[in-house]
Amino acid sequence: MTSDVDVEALREREPPRRSGPGLRVQIVLALAGVILVAYVPLFFAIAQVTRATSFAYREESARALGRAVAAHVGDVARLAPDPEAMRATIASHVGEGGALAVAVYGPDGAVTSSAGAPVEVASLRTPIRPYGEAALRTTSSSGTRALDVVLPAGEGAVLVRVRTDEDPARTADVVRAIAAYMGVFALALLVFAYMALTRAIVRPIEELARAADRVASGARTLDVPGAGAREIGDLGASVRSMASRLLADERTLRTKIEELTTARAHLGETREQLAGSERMASVGRLAAGVAHEIGNPIAAIMGMHDLIEDGELPPEDKADFLRRMRKETERINVVVRDLLDYARPENGPPSGRHAVASPSEVVADALALVRPQKEWKGIAVEVDVPSDLRVALSPQRLTQVLLNLLLNAAAALVDKPAGEPRSVRVHARADGDARVRLEVEDDGPGVPADMRERIFDPFVTTKDVGAGTGLGLAVCRGIVDAAAGRIYVDAAVTRGARFVVELPRG
Repeated sequence: MTSDVDVEALREREPPRRSGPGLRVQIVLALAGVILVAYVPLFFAIAQVTRATSFAYREESARALGRAVAAHVGDVARLAPDPEAMRATIASHVGEGGALAVAVYGPDGAVTSSAGAPVEVASLRTPIRPYGEAALRTTSSSGTRALDVVLPAGEGAVLVRVRTDEDPARTADVVRAIAAYMGVFALALLVFAYMALTRAIVRPIEELARAADRVASGARTLDVPGAGAREIGDLGASVRSMASRLLADERTLRTKIEELTTARAHLGETREQLAGSERMASVGRLAAGVAHEIGNPIAAIMGMHDLIEDGELPPEDKADFLRRMRKETERINVVVRDLLDYARPENGPPSGRHAVASPSEVVADALALVRPQKEWKGIAVEVDVPSDLRVALSPQRLTQVLLNLLLNAAAALVDKPAGEPRSVRVHARADGDARVRLEVEDDGPGVPADMRERIFDPFVTTKDVGAGTGLGLAVCRGIVDAAAGRIYVDAAVTRGARFVVELPRG
């Protein structure tokens, strides 16, 4: 016998551990999601700001370039009014890295000189007179953004169109540099956060989980990790307190199991003593009938012995008397032997689970014991028990059960009015492949409905005070229960009583 808790059985009943990404992976994924949500909009915002700044810078540069070109052309127009010199000067400012188109307007608004693509020059708008300094946003003939810078020159004006559209290559380089910087910073932030969270949260939780596993495997103490966040420390303290309570409960449970095991052993001993006491009580009840059964043969033996001693009997009568005396002596011997066999303590396992009995033989022996009782005079007995049935119970135990049921059946028929039939039926049959059903039925007054559930309790009896102890059926139930069987009163019987005993097949 052991009181240790079956740890392996408890582990088998544990729910399977969930599979999936660990805490570290989930933290990395969560941080990556946070960084992605925060950085992507920020990146696009910075890219837009960069483009806007680049455009403003180019527009300012274009305005400065336009003013410089217009001032130079205006100076040339005042100092050297030669048309060829004007055209050469204007043409020098048009081209890659310079203006898109340049036009000089006279006082009447007519173009006096121009340079640039014809389509571009044709798209120039004549400045509003009187001429004044201005910078107007417009669109070039190719659809790109441009700036028309107007600067008065004497009585006329100079209009310079400068491209302000962004430089894709330069802007792309700036955006890529910003993206690379943000990516490196995000990766560094992710690595730093991963290491910090691992040290502060993941590692203490893993240590706490390993400590809990050690307790589940049989350790008596829970080692709580000292590092980690305050909440992890509080969790460890709570788990340690819970483990201490569980271990205390386990010790209490083991103590209770030991106490229950000891109590069960004592209960078994008490049950055996009770069964033996009830057997002896039954022996006493049998002895009353056996005394009468033995008294008649003894009286006959004594009378024939006196006749033989007189010496006046013929030899043949004397021999006849001797044969009768021996027959009566054998009759007494059979009755006494049966009584002793029943009263003798049983050998073998107390529960009788490993023993096998034949119900037909046990019924015959039990009836042989009760028939000498005066209560059985005039009782018709019907027996239907197949000889091939076997039950997993010792013959002595089964005899004690059947004897109690038969004596109770005869006692129930004692007060039945004279002339009415009195009968007891003993039937047995196989109940499936695993059990045997034994029935003892009488046509007496029966068991009251309110007592059918309590009739097997100790000291509960339907007999008059002093006529019975109320332990016989309790002992029967103890014997049958110990053999993994069942005994009960058949509620379907309305006239008389039927006690049913179900036992495992032997």
